[in-house]
Amino acid sequence: MSTPRPDAATLQLPSPSPGADTPARTRTAGTEPDPADARSVSTPNEPLDLLGIGIGPFNLSLAALAQPLTELRTAFYDQRHAFHWHPGLLIEEATLQVPFLADLVTLTDPTSPWSFLNYLKHRERLFPFYFAERFHIQRAEYDAYCRWVSKNLPDLHFRHQVDAVRWNADRAAFEVDYTRLGADGEAESLGRAYARNVALGIGSVPHVPEALKPLADAPAVPVLHSADYLAHRERLLAAEHITVIGGGQSGAEVFLDLLRARPAGREGLHWLARTGAFAPMEYSKLGLEHFTPDYTRYFHALPEPVRDELLPGQWQLHKGIDHDTLAAIHDELYRRTLHGGWPDATLTPGVTVRTAGRVGTTKVELHLEHPHQAARSRLTTDAVVLATGYRAPRTDTLLAALDPYMRRDAAVRPRIDTEQRLVLDPCVTGSVFVQNAEHHTHGVGTPDLGLAAWRGATILNTLTGRPVYPLPARTAFTTFGLRPSPPRSATRTPRPNATLIENP
Repeated sequence: MSTPRPDAATLQLPSPSPGADTPARTRTAGTEPDPADARSVSTPNEPLDLLGIGIGPFNLSLAALAQPLTELRTAFYDQRHAFHWHPGLLIEEATLQVPFLADLVTLTDPTSPWSFLNYLKHRERLFPFYFAERFHIQRAEYDAYCRWVSKNLPDLHFRHQVDAVRWNADRAAFEVDYTRLGADGEAESLGRAYARNVALGIGSVPHVPEALKPLADAPAVPVLHSADYLAHRERLLAAEHITVIGGGQSGAEVFLDLLRARPAGREGLHWLARTGAFAPMEYSKLGLEHFTPDYTRYFHALPEPVRDELLPGQWQLHKGIDHDTLAAIHDELYRRTLHGGWPDATLTPGVTVRTAGRVGTTKVELHLEHPHQAARSRLTTDAVVLATGYRAPRTDTLLAALDPYMRRDAAVRPRIDTEQRLVLDPCVTGSVFVQNAEHHTHGVGTPDLGLAAWRGATILNTLTGRPVYPLPARTAFTTFGLRPSPPRSATRTPRPNATLIENP
């Protein structure tokens, strides 16, 4: 699922004094860089080596791994005022679906000062964590850890909205136009940076199905995406009947939280899922090897039509529900039957929402279809939570000037090579690396936090032209396919030779 490096300077974080929870060197999120952070400033004559667009977990991982590499000049921009990771879903007791080792750096460099364990040390919580015996940490704790890194890591510039990226052939660098934003989110000034390479890590955006978009845009009745759940939780709990749409982990967590907060016998909940069952995540140890670099290389080497055929059938590897969450839902429902009767909660899988509309000013009517029964019905509800996932954001405007240089596949999607780079016309000598936008080329591990450090190391090895982060030759017990994966870049450790006997 989700080695010390040679020739790299190590950042020395001081031991915390009593009560200290951060390293001595801090920088307020969103402020301009300290003059000492000169490597994050670019000029036309001295471009950055790498400019990151977006500061989510993946680009934050890349920034953390790049920080000790003094030969690289880097800067990372984000339009938000500070780092936040899915704040609307930091539900109490909700945990990550990957172990704490899938932090920003550990699976590539366990000696890094930006590891989760070093965060605990500086918060003086290492012994409590040791006795807690937690392999999967709470989501809120992961968010707090990433915020700690973002507040102390140099070269991060929040309140910087990147507007356009162009290739300047005369300067052999990308021109990146951005807008500095004030505390109120309004534009304050314009700026331009130059970089030889760009790392695109702008994350994903909440997906609202077409049938429900008109309702989500109107404020009268709460129809909202689960990404905004906690901000509207009290308003939702005041509704007489609530419908949750979506059979993945977010839908399960929202349904469980609402169920626990509603009085017995008056739950007023309906949970709908398009999948044929409220299915558990595939979490067997060999199944998890689909989230290894070995599988990623195997998947990337497959023909495009084969990759497109494989992906839909692998949904349970990353879109299923955690076993403990399913068990907690069943336990809570069962507890409410102890004194007779059934809870007022309906769970219906295998259902799609065809259309939707308002009934008066306070209710929503959902038109449902069950394709296996060839049946249709209507459901009237007072509020809707859409746990309908996320999609890659459109980059048409941001990368419009690069479009003539992009190489695309048969479905007009950008082609992405094994080193995480957009395949561009050879006249563009710089690279655009992409993070969490290569599902169609790199497979189910694309959004997995456990591959963040490996992907960041791959990018940095490619940039420097040497293995500043040595990567393992093998990461899975499973051998994917009958033919070896294509040889990896010379910037990484070569795979051992293997003899393969093929059928004639």
